[in-house]
Amino acid sequence: LNSRSSPARRSQYQSISASLQPSLLSQALFNLLIPDHSADAFSPPRLGQPCRWDALVERLLGGLGRWDAEHFLFIAERGYLYEHNCAFLPLFPLSLRALAGTALWPLQLQPRSLLLLSAVLLNSLFSILAAAALYELGRAVLRRRSVAFLAALLFSLSPANVFMAAAYSESMFAFLAFSAMWQLERGQSWLSGLLFSLASGARANGLINTGFFLYSRGKRFALQLQVGSASVRKLPPLWKQVLSLASSAALMCVGIFLPFALFQYYAYVRFCAPGMGLDQSIPEPLLQLARDKGYRVAGTDGVQPPWCSQRVPLVYSYIQDTYWNVGFLRYFELRQIPNFLLALPVTLLGSWAAWTYVSTNPRHCLTLGLERNKSEEEGKPRDGFCCPSAFVYVVHSTALLAFGFSCMHVQVLTRFLGSSSPILYWFPAHLLQEHEPLLWSTGTGNPTCGKPLLGKSPNSCGKGTPDNLVVRLLLNWRLLTPLSKSILGFFLCYWLLGLILHCNFFPWT
Repeated sequence: LNSRSSPARRSQYQSISASLQPSLLSQALFNLLIPDHSADAFSPPRLGQPCRWDALVERLLGGLGRWDAEHFLFIAERGYLYEHNCAFLPLFPLSLRALAGTALWPLQLQPRSLLLLSAVLLNSLFSILAAAALYELGRAVLRRRSVAFLAALLFSLSPANVFMAAAYSESMFAFLAFSAMWQLERGQSWLSGLLFSLASGARANGLINTGFFLYSRGKRFALQLQVGSASVRKLPPLWKQVLSLASSAALMCVGIFLPFALFQYYAYVRFCAPGMGLDQSIPEPLLQLARDKGYRVAGTDGVQPPWCSQRVPLVYSYIQDTYWNVGFLRYFELRQIPNFLLALPVTLLGSWAAWTYVSTNPRHCLTLGLERNKSEEEGKPRDGFCCPSAFVYVVHSTALLAFGFSCMHVQVLTRFLGSSSPILYWFPAHLLQEHEPLLWSTGTGNPTCGKPLLGKSPNSCGKGTPDNLVVRLLLNWRLLTPLSKSILGFFLCYWLLGLILHCNFFPWT
């Protein structure tokens, strides 16, 4: 991106990149100052004798190896040894193993330390690339550079930030998903399909991204049917168009579903087919952990798992149901009220975004955006958050929100949406741009020159060189509107609390 970009855009990328750095330093500080909570979470025994460098890595980066990160690091080191490890798809662990076994192999560290270091390096890169992809996607869809840039800066202060930095697959998924959406907007369908396919190998919710491709193809077909009679003569016969649409859509859906399907087959062979399990001995401490916790181990004698005899043997859905009690309305209990409160800000934000869009574009939403309108015919479509092109992204965000609220552990909604949907960043950026006077500008995304604002570069006026707008707003907190304080307060509080709590094994989102 940098080699093909103008100096102003390179400066924007540098601002975005610099905004992502404080998380690593903050988590190390909090992890050193605050004692770890004794959580009932997956914690495999450490095998081998650590050296002083392993101890140093653990002290500096150990906060990024908590909760589900233990699964990813364990899978990267030992493979899918336990049945419930299969809830975590393989692309991210494979990437950790590849980096640890190539670029980092000269380091004299234990495997877990190498993998943890690999996770930090990879996620730092993926976070920067995801923010850059979000910025380019925002420019393509919203057609407002200032809103796109502000959204990318908000991504660097994401309420799900700790999961972007920790040994989770969120950063990789955000990079792949946002890049795929951007390439689809550019008309690069096959590259977009490849990226969507890789995303479905990182997280299961990547499967819903087939909707973007199906909608893109369907919309193009619907608009072609509405062109004038002179243009219709230039198009292929209707049956050829339908056949082309159906074949390309089916092929792309197969490509996106393929990584997930292959992994389900791998799990079936590993846990269900007799004699097809492990080809290496299992250390006794790991077997003892399985006996103590009731984990099912691959390749060992015992009763075949129940999911193996299902008509469609999906280990992923079985684990979600059996190990974590994930299902429709199962989380609606009085004792889960604190978790619903944790998810309340992102739920309100997502619902507000959907309502704003629908109330602004009722006809466009009722016709599913498949009706050609005058502004598009004249080549001057509306820009900004409520533009026609944002419709499919609002639908995607609302579908994820509804599914997550009703069928998942509701507290994960923040990171679920934060790594999957650009709406979580576009809508707050839209609100800030529309309602915060300190951001009103003549088109550069900088506040009006001449105001005595803190954190404002003296060379930023009229030069087209953006500084960090979010930092500047935070430095001028007293001047902000209540709406801006609420938005930035949500992002900043969740960013900070996530680093403090998650990195010390306290429950978080």
